Amino acid sequence: MQLDERERNLRVLWCSHFLSVTSLCVIAPLLPFFLRELGATSQTSALTWSGFALAAPAVTYAVTAPLWGRLGDRWGQKWMVVRALAGLALTLILMGYAETPFQFFLLRLLQGAFGGVVSAGTALASTQASAESRGRVLGRLESAVAAGSLAGPIIGGVLMDWWSFRHLLILLGGLLALSAVAAVGLLNRDRPVASVARAGVWGTFGQLLGERRVRRFLLAGICANLGVYGLVAILSARVKELSPLSTHAATWVGVMQAVTWAAALFGAPWWGKRNDTSLVERNFIIASLLCGTGVALQALPLGLEWLLPWRALQGFGFSALLPSALLIVSQAAPESQRGAHIGAANSLLVVGQIGGSLMSAFLARSLSPAWIFVTMSACFVAGAAAVWVPQKSSDTVAREGAVQS
Repeated sequence: MQLDERERNLRVLWCSHFLSVTSLCVIAPLLPFFLRELGATSQTSALTWSGFALAAPAVTYAVTAPLWGRLGDRWGQKWMVVRALAGLALTLILMGYAETPFQFFLLRLLQGAFGGVVSAGTALASTQASAESRGRVLGRLESAVAAGSLAGPIIGGVLMDWWSFRHLLILLGGLLALSAVAAVGLLNRDRPVASVARAGVWGTFGQLLGERRVRRFLLAGICANLGVYGLVAILSARVKELSPLSTHAATWVGVMQAVTWAAALFGAPWWGKRNDTSLVERNFIIASLLCGTGVALQALPLGLEWLLPWRALQGFGFSALLPSALLIVSQAAPESQRGAHIGAANSLLVVGQIGGSLMSAFLARSLSPAWIFVTMSACFVAGAAAVWVPQKSSDTVAREGAVQS
């Protein structure tokens, strides 16, 4: 494939990632309002249904991701990107017509089962990228995730002043449907491998976890997701803890999130380039410790403005972690099974996403928000420890990476 075709594919995938993540980040903060409109009349009921609705896609995605990855290896990863965009578009449009919280919850389950734009795009990009540029490519795609996470809440807040949530869902679904059509015409079709090894889902997990280096990075990625998703619900409580009389708590939370993702938007391509030219283990350890330090510093009893640099440090470090783990997975996977391995890896990484939210809710019963931040910072230290190898083995690790590339 010529270089200009690869670059075109990467730009199409970047836009697809950005639009899908933006759509999902528009939905999340507005869910309690919409669910009350659907019939969750009390505050407790709205928050309960919101929790179910937020967790639902992760559960079904964890189940279906390996299956879609195997189909991508057989039919071509391009069609998995189209399928994911179309699936997300359809479910968003259907959500706009939901009439009860339970119907909305079922559609969120469907969204997780048929979505997965980021996973499909990552599989396609890693398959088409050269070994020397794979880290940079994955870093650029991670910047699309950061950009979507930054833009989503802002766009949602602005548009909600003009349209109802139903209309917003239908609009986003329509844009994703157009994106799916564009992907059909603009994405260069990858070549499915003629003889795909049919290891089965459990066989794919077995192969994936059979590589010691891959196991270390997947464990570290789960730790990273535990830490970052454990902070989502507790940030607002920390803001109120630092400034209990503030009438602008929601604004501060929005600013904190914006700073975090802006730093990730800058950091993701930078870490990606480093992964192409230096030892991935070293980069992961540095980034994980930076992220953990930023999280721990947010527990200090200082003013709200001091959270801003620590959130930036957290975002900059986190932007390296999941792309690094997926880079190691793609390097170790046989070409004929790369999509299946990336799908299985994403399925395992979701465990940290679900576990982090549950762990935060459990810890909130006995710990203050400040101490929860300290606890979550330990997750990033654990991730750094998971990929650390003794100095005498570092040359061996470097050789393994070169051979797998």
